Amino acid sequence: MGGKDDVDANNDATDQNRDIVRGRHPGDRYVRVIRAKDLPVGPRPQHYLIAPPSEATTPLGKLYQKFHRVLIGSPIESAQAVHERLSKSKALAVFSSDALSSTAYATEEILLILVVAGAAAYTTLIPIGIAIAALLGIVVFSYRQTINAYPHGGGSYIVTKDNLGRKPSLLAASALLSGYILTVAVSVSAGVAAMTSAIDGLAPYRVWLAVGAIFLIMLANLRGVRESGTIFAVPTYLFIGCMVIILLLGFLAWANLGIGFHANPVHNPMPETASALTAFVVLRAFAAGCAALTGVEAIADGVPAFKDPQAHNAATTLVWMGVILGTLFLGVTVLTRHFHLVPVESETIVSQLTRTVVGTSPFYYISQAATAAILVLGANTAFADFPRLSYFLARDGFMPHQFMARGDRLAFSTGIVALSGAALVLVVSFHAEVSALIPLYAVGVFVAFTMSQSSMTYRWWHSPHSRHRLIGLLINGAGALTTAIVVLINITTRFLDGAWMVLVLLPLIIMVMLGIRRHYDSAADQLRLKEGVKRPQSPDIALDTAAIVPVSSLDRATFRAIDYAERISHDVTAIHVTDDPEEADQLRQQWTEYDLAFPLVIIESPYREIVGPLVNYIESVQQKRQGVVITVVLSEFVPAHLYELLLHNQTTLRLKLALWRHPKVVVVNVPYHLEH
Repeated sequence: MGGKDDVDANNDATDQNRDIVRGRHPGDRYVRVIRAKDLPVGPRPQHYLIAPPSEATTPLGKLYQKFHRVLIGSPIESAQAVHERLSKSKALAVFSSDALSSTAYATEEILLILVVAGAAAYTTLIPIGIAIAALLGIVVFSYRQTINAYPHGGGSYIVTKDNLGRKPSLLAASALLSGYILTVAVSVSAGVAAMTSAIDGLAPYRVWLAVGAIFLIMLANLRGVRESGTIFAVPTYLFIGCMVIILLLGFLAWANLGIGFHANPVHNPMPETASALTAFVVLRAFAAGCAALTGVEAIADGVPAFKDPQAHNAATTLVWMGVILGTLFLGVTVLTRHFHLVPVESETIVSQLTRTVVGTSPFYYISQAATAAILVLGANTAFADFPRLSYFLARDGFMPHQFMARGDRLAFSTGIVALSGAALVLVVSFHAEVSALIPLYAVGVFVAFTMSQSSMTYRWWHSPHSRHRLIGLLINGAGALTTAIVVLINITTRFLDGAWMVLVLLPLIIMVMLGIRRHYDSAADQLRLKEGVKRPQSPDIALDTAAIVPVSSLDRATFRAIDYAERISHDVTAIHVTDDPEEADQLRQQWTEYDLAFPLVIIESPYREIVGPLVNYIESVQQKRQGVVITVVLSEFVPAHLYELLLHNQTTLRLKLALWRHPKVVVVNVPYHLEH
């Protein structure tokens, strides 16, 4: 194994042994590389390397492992993360599915507003569509500037934090978080609407269909980014192909070019009573149609997921997405105007357009299936970006640290599950109705647009020596201005339709994130070791036991656990589990600086397991020290409030549960109480 070569380079190769150790739990096998046949007793750090995942030995463990691997797949090493990156074709499917899917409902959302003004409203449909397409072009080129300026990933949160500071960045983050949750709810609800348009009998089950779709997308994303890209590429490109065919056939029918088909327009009557076509109605329709732009920022947020050269590939994919989205949206809008299609509750505009052009031929059902698939899978854009944004926020202390953890397939599993749960609540609460969710949707998305483009404008303004300063100012300044205007239009014209909820929700999210950060800052301050302070020596009152102290980092809570261990045993070993060699090196350096005179065992866990390797090591100590009582000393800091427990990983609790049936193993908690 590669880890043995690393150890041989640093230690004497003549006195090493390589043992395979098996435990009782899934992932229980690992390779031990040691300098002597007995366990270490000296102060020099030892190095252990976890082997590839092993098979469970108990019947229950085998059943769980088999079920888990069927659903999620086999674990992937952390070192393989670079190979999980996406090509441009797969990235287009993963990050553009939300934006592309909006062509299936954006035109309909415009008409739902205009229809109240009767036939006169049709005169404004195409101008509104052109205005939205122009706005799309501005936003695409603005985010292209962002990608070039932040080649390692420039989501709205990161860009705003870098240029405008903490609180503005939290506004961008809260807008994105709410936007991603609504993306899932809207996309899935729209996909279900496409299904019920083709098959009337499914209408009573639309909420259950939406719930099932969210669950399936969650499972696909838990299997990893690259695998989800492969899964979602086929329906994405099938939808693009079907829409291109529909538009071509529609324009040929408009031109009366006979190629063996005849357009059969669907006739739905306009409302008998109509209100005046006012500027307010037109602005409301424009604001509703801006749903076509949702998801455009996803590629700029997900640059780290692209293959090298990341920035170039992301910028190219963004332009292609903008061209495809603009073409499909304008095509659907123009043909809808030509055929005088009107929204009805039982059938979507895209379904009417397809039926107008090809009737109820097999292609109609293929097209509707592709539309339903892309609408449902449009939610995948949020699944690609929400967990990544949550990781950055958790890294900065604004979300619980659990959101930084990667699952077996290198996906940010906590973020994926949290997004699924929040979207399920929305879908059930709003009965999977797209029109009820759209007013909540656009405000948050365009707030994030505005914050990102304003930050880039600020960046160019304060970069007087940049070669592209003037171009950047013009592009990003125009993007910031236009998206800010759209935010104001959405708020003023759709306030009573539900936009007010977003205005209440965003400050609440910011308050929660600031509260989480205050807690982490307070905990870190209370746990921090003061410079120049040496750890006092523990009195020599040790008992006849071997003490093992799991160590995540050196802080006050850890030193309290170490002091306790040295009071009860002369044979103390610290153990640290990590998948980051740099972190392990930093801990070794601290170990030397604090002159800790007992061994530190480093366990490299490339599959990001913590409890399993700890249990394996403890079992190996039992095998070597027959008859000796093993005391596992756990450092645990206790928050001032019960609800703050949710902000911390419960590793100690999981380790205690894993060890409770082990004979001659005593688990001791050494609490460190945090102040209010």
